[in-house]
Amino acid sequence: MHMNEKNYKLLISGKEFEIKANRLAQKANASAMVRLGDTLILVTCCMSKHDRENAAFFPLSVGYEERFYAAGKILGSRYMRREGRPSDESILTSRLIDRAIRPLFPEKLKSREVQIIATCLSWDKENDPDILGLIGASSALAISDIPWQGPIGAVRIGKIGDRFIVNPTYPEREESELDLVITGIKDPENGEVLINMIEAEGKELPENIILKATELACPEIKKIIELQEQMDKKDKADLPELPVDAELDAEIKEFLGDRLETVLYQKQGMDELEDEMISLVKEKHPGSESYSKNWLEKEIERLIYKNIIEPEKGEEKRQDLRKLDEIKQISCEAGILPRTHGSGLFSRGETQALSILTLGAPGDHRLLEGMEIIG
Repeated sequence: MHMNEKNYKLLISGKEFEIKANRLAQKANASAMVRLGDTLILVTCCMSKHDRENAAFFPLSVGYEERFYAAGKILGSRYMRREGRPSDESILTSRLIDRAIRPLFPEKLKSREVQIIATCLSWDKENDPDILGLIGASSALAISDIPWQGPIGAVRIGKIGDRFIVNPTYPEREESELDLVITGIKDPENGEVLINMIEAEGKELPENIILKATELACPEIKKIIELQEQMDKKDKADLPELPVDAELDAEIKEFLGDRLETVLYQKQGMDELEDEMISLVKEKHPGSESYSKNWLEKEIERLIYKNIIEPEKGEEKRQDLRKLDEIKQISCEAGILPRTHGSGLFSRGETQALSILTLGAPGDHRLLEGMEIIG
């Protein structure tokens, strides 16, 4: 055992779940190896040592990498033996991890680049690596010196008949009418689980089934969080506080007045108002344009939150003036292209998706290779 390595174990639905901290990748800020059955994931997290100037967004990158050796397979082509670009499944797993961990980074970390890499080292054809990747990312961040407001727990819930299954195997998922991934954090005030990400696929199940699955997931999520809380942790890095210019804030607020809220809910004139604001800042406070744009984004978020969560006189409103229980207008149209085998246009509000289908001959079929496909 490596001198910095620590092992932590837990039973989840009768299966042994294990986390090994800092066994590999000693140069990373932290690493975690997570194992369920014979599926094993290595997750590393790294943070740059230098601040970026005028950062407009948090530069977090999350990557999930699957290796064919994890399934005991050599890549098929006799000429090209190395993995190429990530598969669609890998990209979706990366996004799954990103959605769960991104909201828990503090705002002042915006000036530092952070990278999370999850690599599947072994795959047993039963346990999906995506849940382990989520927990591994949480564990690595929790024990690292990277400021982060975790840890999180994650489980998958399936349903066969009247039976709910925690972290179902691949054969069980084929029979399941529900595929629900839930992540959550612990409420610091009462210790209860707060859900922070849900991804679900089901066969038109009623809401009460989803609620029952969520209730089943919460105790398991809590156990996973408490396991991570037992892990040895580094002191979090001290980061400089975000600059505050009270004088400039007051000037921008006075200049905008009520116009910001007006154009925000009229859905027009926002670009012109922002240009006016930037011109004013350039004239009176040159070099503060990036600061003023960040201020404007925060003010827009505050107004949207206020009008939905804390409305005056009970007048809840969204930017498009929908009520809280109203969905956007949805429309579907088929056969809009004359020469394809099939086409469909799906519209939801101002978002549109045009799908086009062409049916190929039997000789046109494509052989797909992926770590999970070959199993």
